[in-house]
Amino acid sequence: MQKANTIGAVNTHAERRFLPHGLPDFARQLAIWLGFVVLYQVARGFADRDATAAFRNGLRVAQVERNVGSLFELSLQGFLNSSHLLIELTSFTYWLSQFAVLGLALLWVYLRRNEAFLRFRNTVLVANVLGLVGYVALPTAPPRMFPSLGFVDTLGAFSSVNHSSAAIELASNPYAAMPSLHAADALIVGLTMAAVVRWRPVKLLWLAWPAWVAFTVVATANHFWLDVVGGALVAAAAAAVVHRRTLVGRLRRAPA
Repeated sequence: MQKANTIGAVNTHAERRFLPHGLPDFARQLAIWLGFVVLYQVARGFADRDATAAFRNGLRVAQVERNVGSLFELSLQGFLNSSHLLIELTSFTYWLSQFAVLGLALLWVYLRRNEAFLRFRNTVLVANVLGLVGYVALPTAPPRMFPSLGFVDTLGAFSSVNHSSAAIELASNPYAAMPSLHAADALIVGLTMAAVVRWRPVKLLWLAWPAWVAFTVVATANHFWLDVVGGALVAAAAAAVVHRRTLVGRLRRAPA
């Protein structure tokens, strides 16, 4: 009996050496994340497929940008499409940033900086729920669906994996441009990782991550720049919700 208890204690110690709160907590966090990904993708696919409203809203976004003289997406896309290397890099970024990079960042923070994990995870979840509400309330066609405005579907023209691929069409909403959750998630990941990593060069790389993702989604004609602004606002709102107690405490301590 004593030997069995000793072995159990050793196993528990080894388990906690790699998993901060043991295997049950890790399994719970994994289930939460995988469940959210599945439910989010299914819900996003069924959110709203009113093509007429989506195209109307997309044209409105373009018109607002024109009114402020800033429909610069076309210039960025021209620059991008002149370089095969940039096309490849942005293609990989677009398809991997929202779930692969995000998922790996969540895993790393859980294992190595666990004290920051819950707020990180909750900020991501709240931001994506807010984004899904936006897709239902305001279906918006992305720039790539407006060739009449001069846009080219970069991923469709130059990438083997594109929005018409069967795996992508299965659980995606083609009219989910506003807000850009690529931009929202990249901002949350970039700032969180920059705050928790210790090596300065890596901090700088993570600080650059949101800007690179924003360039990617705009230059590939998957989002207007206003969609990126909307994503940043969603990320800020989610952070405010998750960190509300800290924010309220600081406001109360501020001098009158």
